Amino acid sequence: MAHTKAGGSTRQKGNRRGKHLGVKISHGQIVSAGEILVKQRGSTFKSGEGTKTGRDFTIFSLFAGKVEFKTKMGQKIVQVFSQ
Repeated sequence: MAHTKAGGSTRQKGNRRGKHLGVKISHGQIVSAGEILVKQRGSTFKSGEGTKTGRDFTIFSLFAGKVEFKTKMGQKIVQVFSQ
């Protein structure tokens, strides 16, 4: 006979909101300075030219320009080139 009690409502967590992570700007789009390109947990995407990584691994643009996503040696890199 099982001796595990039924999980009451105090043990169950309710529905949680999504964290709104992911790529916010697509390849080839024009961005302005400070615009968020990728929100992520950990460094799935690396920051390249014209971008910087925040302390929560958010990648944002340093200046206005065109966004480029590329893969180099197995690493996904996000770059911004000025127009």
